[in-house]
Amino acid sequence: MTDHPRRVTRALLSVSDKTGLVEFARALAGHGIDLVSTGGTAKAIAAAGLKVSDVSELTGFPEMMDGRVKTLHPKVHGGLLAIRDNTEHAHAMKAHGIAPIDLLVVNLYPFEATVDKGAGFEECIENIDIGGPAMIRAAAKNHDDVAVVVESQDYQAVLDELATNAGATTLSLRRRLAAKAYARTAAYDAAISNWFANELKTDAPDFRAFGGRLIQALRYGENPHQTAAFYRTPDKRPGVATARQLQGKELSYNNINDTDAASLSSIPRAPRPASSSSTPTLAASPKAPISSVPIARRSPATPNPPMAESSPSIARSMPKPRASSPKS
Repeated sequence: MTDHPRRVTRALLSVSDKTGLVEFARALAGHGIDLVSTGGTAKAIAAAGLKVSDVSELTGFPEMMDGRVKTLHPKVHGGLLAIRDNTEHAHAMKAHGIAPIDLLVVNLYPFEATVDKGAGFEECIENIDIGGPAMIRAAAKNHDDVAVVVESQDYQAVLDELATNAGATTLSLRRRLAAKAYARTAAYDAAISNWFANELKTDAPDFRAFGGRLIQALRYGENPHQTAAFYRTPDKRPGVATARQLQGKELSYNNINDTDAASLSSIPRAPRPASSSSTPTLAASPKAPISSVPIARRSPATPNPPMAESSPSIARSMPKPRASSPKS
């Protein structure tokens, strides 16, 4: 993989979570990057004394339909999807007045948080993001030329590269960010589809998606030769997913399943210790935890042992690569 840098000249920022936004925007402006933004994000950037263009100036259309339509426009998606080294794409951009967008910063409407707080059906529907996922997926597809950021935790990595590479990002960073972007939109869509299934009381929908947020990497999987990781989905029920470890070594896949089974068999609504098959290592939270669904991937030679039916983890277990295997 040739790690060719791409100079960032224009960034589009549209975020619900404004943590670190102003500082990040100020640093981008310091590299001479033009800022384009939407709604409340644009107001926050402008209030900090930074020059920012509203996306409506880019598209020539105002936000409409209560903000449902604002970034779904060729001048946005053309700027994200155009392959910079493709002559035909370059001619199309020039012919239609499409300016390149080299950095996209979007975090999605807080659908999961809206559901978690017990909001009504209509409020949940209004917190389903449409333009955000569309832009994220476009930028991630064109990661050879465009960097996409879906969390404020990645702001510093982008700034470090801009500082190191004279205002450019490398392909290795853009590719990592693209992979994270697709994982984020997948988990987001999974949360929406599972919420719909729950609202419709559909126990077995035609398609079932599972997506979660990494809690921690585990010591090993179902067996010592396997690796595993612990993820949490937005589903709300008692379990070990939001428990806090007080002592003991890092947990394994089996520890997670055993501990969750123990926590679910305890007295409801009471703070209680939850033990694994050997040494107690966790204390369950008295608050209603967020839980997940168990998913495992095993090597062919590994038997399928019974699993706690209501385990909260997406404990992804897989064989460790052999020494001769290429690195992933």
